[in-house]
Amino acid sequence: MRCVIARYPFDLTRTGVLASMKGVRPELVTGATVTIGRRRYPAKQVGQVITRQDPRDFTVGEVVRAMTRLGFTCHDRPRGTPVSKGAPALLPLATASALLGGTGPVAA
Repeated sequence: MRCVIARYPFDLTRTGVLASMKGVRPELVTGATVTIGRRRYPAKQVGQVITRQDPRDFTVGEVVRAMTRLGFTCHDRPRGTPVSKGAPALLPLATASALLGGTGPVAA
């Protein structure tokens, strides 16, 4: 599949991406991710490996778009981040207390 990343055309294939990412350890995930095999890689790391360009030269959107077209699963946020943006999560002690019917910890 032909795609453009950082204004350069690339002919990418699913098997080519799998081969390029084989043996590469995922970096710390902070934003958008791409699932390749059993691992989740930061989109910028995937773009850097497959294009051999500096990550500052392309956007996450370009990589995610190309990987989605190749059939890889892309995620907007890393695992474990909260989905809701409402009220802040209760502390574990307060949550346990509320489940047991208590009033929670008392502020001093």
